Amino acid sequence: MITIKEATSKKDLKAFVQFPFKLYKDSKYWVPPIIKQELETFNKDKNPIFNDAEARFFLAYKEGEIVGRIAAIINWLEVDKKGIKKMRFGWFDFIDDIAVSTALFDTIENIGRAHNLSYAEGPVGFSNLDKVGVMTEGYDHLATMITWYNHSYYVDHYKARGYKIEKEYAESSFPFDNVKPIFFKKAQELIKKRYNLKALKFTKTEEVMPYVDRMFDLFNESYASLSSFVEITDIQKEYFKKKFIGFINPEYIKFVVDNNDRLIGFAIVMPRFAEALQKANGKLFPFGFTHILKAKRNSKEVIFYLIGIHPEYQNKGVHAVIFNEYYETFKEKGIETCYRTPELEDNFAIKKIWKHFDPIIYARRKTFVKDL
Repeated sequence: MITIKEATSKKDLKAFVQFPFKLYKDSKYWVPPIIKQELETFNKDKNPIFNDAEARFFLAYKEGEIVGRIAAIINWLEVDKKGIKKMRFGWFDFIDDIAVSTALFDTIENIGRAHNLSYAEGPVGFSNLDKVGVMTEGYDHLATMITWYNHSYYVDHYKARGYKIEKEYAESSFPFDNVKPIFFKKAQELIKKRYNLKALKFTKTEEVMPYVDRMFDLFNESYASLSSFVEITDIQKEYFKKKFIGFINPEYIKFVVDNNDRLIGFAIVMPRFAEALQKANGKLFPFGFTHILKAKRNSKEVIFYLIGIHPEYQNKGVHAVIFNEYYETFKEKGIETCYRTPELEDNFAIKKIWKHFDPIIYARRKTFVKDL
């Protein structure tokens, strides 16, 4: 018999966060989160997303042992402002037992019906800055810190429950040797001259900070057309600024401004912290922080996390300016491999941007949907 218990106490929430450590203890491809950071994400007093969203966390028990977990999420900005009656769910993990996944699906679907929502979709987080999708290919590749990893049997459980594919994502990589400056060197000079643009270089985090709010504003503008997009509010900007910006190498943050200092393009790249996080095994202390700092300084692999161009400048070659800046930085750093975060399979504009680098898709993931 499967018992579902809502995780409300600190002890229960810690058990919620730690369950995958048990489920994937023998996997060499799973990348653990930092437990403290994960708990802060779920803390209603620390994460401002809870001003506009609500979440409930559930654990599944079998014979007294935790065998699954799920987060039921309602983003009220999405539901009320955009009229999208979606029951979100994420952080969904379970053993290969259909009774376990069924009980967890029942839980979040009942919550959705109780709030008169039209459908459930997952796995997703609170917003577009969270992890997304269940992996459907690429189980033998090391995951990243910004994606969920899962066993191959997960997909069968979604299908058995009657869920259908909603969105499809691909993850790809390419060796830095594939980057040929001939494709953007001359173009970026012409683009800068034609539109009076300049690229900003940073060496210190404090140099980045005056532009961060504008970056999030541009993020909202440039991603607004995506069907799954929920805007980042002002209070969330402050939260993400404190949580992420100091974690990113300032030289890996690239901004493009016009002659009025208006931000019209940005990109964020991070070192690939996967191996460091595996060594940290969920804890910053006593040695986890050392592993992460070492990767921040010395990693020869990077992940393109975000790239955004103002709608007025899209399809005008601004990405060439950004790529030129990264080329110079990566050459100096000795970067060997570049990875890309999950990108929608039908985002043909982004595919066009990367085509000259001959990327290879190494993993795919999907979100699944079901009417309630």
